[in-house]
Amino acid sequence: MGETQTRQGEATVAETVADAVGNGLLVSLKRAAAAMLDAGVDFALAGGFAAYAHGAAVSTHDVDFVLCEESVGAAVEALCAAGMRHQESPENWLEKVYDGEHLIDLIHTPSGRPVEPELLGRAERMTVGAVLMPVLPATELVVMRLLAFTEIACDFSGFLHVSRALREQVDWPYVAERTASSPYAYAFLTLLARLDVIEGSVL
Repeated sequence: MGETQTRQGEATVAETVADAVGNGLLVSLKRAAAAMLDAGVDFALAGGFAAYAHGAAVSTHDVDFVLCEESVGAAVEALCAAGMRHQESPENWLEKVYDGEHLIDLIHTPSGRPVEPELLGRAERMTVGAVLMPVLPATELVVMRLLAFTEIACDFSGFLHVSRALREQVDWPYVAERTASSPYAYAFLTLLARLDVIEGSVL
């Protein structure tokens, strides 16, 4: 039974990767990254595709980049010059650009915390879809995701598999320290400890 479930899980992940590549999200990611690199925009890949670059299952929803707020204008200009379309966002912490039907989020203030040059300086140069680009470290990805949990957005299920996949790459005491102000982050870390994904001493 357990072996069957494992095979089914592996098949689901493989199908997810194939879907993401097949529906063009990975192509949009590469086009956007290349355009910003050519324009000299300082950014880092974040979100599900960054987790994928570190070994987790791929995102099929959108493409997330983080950058400083003062770089957003140059990033939008570079992406529009590459044939993409800027759409005004009612949210004041990101800008949205579409490559055809594929959404690219340019995030400058995640969870009310402005992206700083120091964060981008910790990005790792990694190859994603044959394009070398800066990618947020696994530890910073986890911090960013945990701080995004709120009373009305507190579904832990989608991030459990990511935490399992990345656990050896994450500085969990650092995560606990950086997210100490969030009861939702603490609840998630407690769940990880109870599931033996992380050591209970982290809390």
